[in-house]
This record gives sequence, C-alpha cells and structure tokens, in this order.
Amino acid sequence: MHHLRGKIRDIPDFPKPGILFKDITPLVRDPAALRLAVQLLIQPYLDRDLTAVAGMEARGFIFGSLAAWELGLPFIPLRKPGKLPYDVQSVSYDLEYGSATLEAHVDAVAPGDRVLLIDDLLATGGTAKASCQLVEKLGAKVSACAFLIELEDLAGREKLTAYEVHSLLRY
Repeated sequence: MHHLRGKIRDIPDFPKPGILFKDITPLVRDPAALRLAVQLLIQPYLDRDLTAVAGMEARGFIFGSLAAWELGLPFIPLRKPGKLPYDVQSVSYDLEYGSATLEAHVDAVAPGDRVLLIDDLLATGGTAKASCQLVEKLGAKVSACAFLIELEDLAGREKLTAYEVHSLLRY
C-alpha cells in the first residue's frame, strides 16, 4: 500500500479553497501501480458470484472498467444526465454544494444481477449511495462497494451501512 500511497498527489485548495484534493493521475500514469491498485480492489471479490461491475463517471470508469476486464464481467457506466443514448433510469441526490443525477440504461443490468460498484474516492458517500440506489432501481443487487481512496473524516461509509465497503487507502 505504501507504493500506491506514494502515487497519490495532494493538491491544496482544489477545486476550492480549503479542499485538499487527492490527485490519482500519477497512479494511473504508472502501469504497474495501476495494475496493482486494480488487483487489490478486486482481490476480496475473486471468489464471489458477481455478474457485473459498475463505475461512476468519470474516474470510476477507469478503475471499474479495468476491474470488469480482470474479472471477465460486463462494465456498467453510471453517467451524468444526457450522456446515454438509450432509455435510462436516473437517481438524483444532494451534494454538499448542490445536487446531481446519475443515469444508466434501463437494460444495463438484469434482475438478480450481483454488482460490484467501484470508484476512485469515497468522500461524503452521496454519489456512492445514489449509485447503489440506481443499480437497485434497475433490479440488480449491489454485492459490495470498492474504492481506491477513502476520506475517513467525511464519514461516507456511514451512508453505505447496507453494503460491504472495501477501500485501499484511507486518509
């Protein structure tokens, strides 16, 4: 984990004053570190009977699609409104600075699918919880949620008590 932690760059006052942004671009620039991160994200789930992996726009696409590829499973993109060309279901949710919506195609999962939800960051938990709600609204079950980084002081895990949560790096 020390190797991965060394690939996360702190950017003070981004995107606004007082925020310490955890920049993953040095990690994704290093193929060995990226591969290790993905392997560690999926390791607890190798023996699970999963049927799909979902990831949230945008950085969840990086880790989620790679995890799906490694597991040999379909990838389900959870997108911002207006990005998907087919019929969608959506979930809106509140953020600390406003509101947001996530969408997925109505046929992205099948009833009874068992989905691993993956994102780069668990902060306040709003996006992750909405993502779980969207997957469940489509008829699937969220088997677990996995994150590269968890910001423990923001208590996002508390919004996900109905789910198994796995995070690699905790700050």
